[in-house]
Amino acid sequence: MRATVQARKVLTPEDRAQALQVIEAVYLQEKKWIRDPVSEVPADAAERQDQSWFLVTADGVPAGVIRLVYDPSLEMPAEYGVTLEPKVDLEALRRHRFVDIGRFMIVPGYRRNIRVVMKLLRAAIVEVASRGYTHFLTDVFEDDPHSPLGFHTRVLGFERIGTHRHGELSCASSRIILILDIVRACRRLEKRQNKVFRELAQGVRDLLEARLQPMAPA
Repeated sequence: MRATVQARKVLTPEDRAQALQVIEAVYLQEKKWIRDPVSEVPADAAERQDQSWFLVTADGVPAGVIRLVYDPSLEMPAEYGVTLEPKVDLEALRRHRFVDIGRFMIVPGYRRNIRVVMKLLRAAIVEVASRGYTHFLTDVFEDDPHSPLGFHTRVLGFERIGTHRHGELSCASSRIILILDIVRACRRLEKRQNKVFRELAQGVRDLLEARLQPMAPA
């Protein structure tokens, strides 16, 4: 029997407690990238306007989380050691509305369950689309064995715009900076009519329809 997979925004103390279980399992115990899981999800997460957290469960068991940070600065601190790709135009990028999509983690036992990943991503996209944002910004570790780099670039269509050596997490690997045009990605996945698009499209199509229709086919 397939597990019942559900994703929701972190709104209650119980939601936060489950999200912290995921963070402790992945970022503290497995990756050792942080020291204090409790500080990752603010106690007032439900009221915050600058960020949102989402939780996915499988048969009620915490399976993954993701964090959205709205209107992030496109200029990272100098100490991060950022190197942008030669053709990147920051001024042009600033004309779009960005959301930083980070702290994207799945508990080891659920990493092969594509429904867990898709439910979590879909919840994030619905939130972003409802707020009128157009692009995702993220960074992924180049050398992490569980890096979503391949999935992000080959399946979803994220584009590489640069790298940086340092960041919030205690990891020596280089970070690869990626961006995604959400509407273009949905159009691309829709054209392919694959399982990934069907999972992401449910509940998202109506929000994006106004933007998808005027676009020429990719």
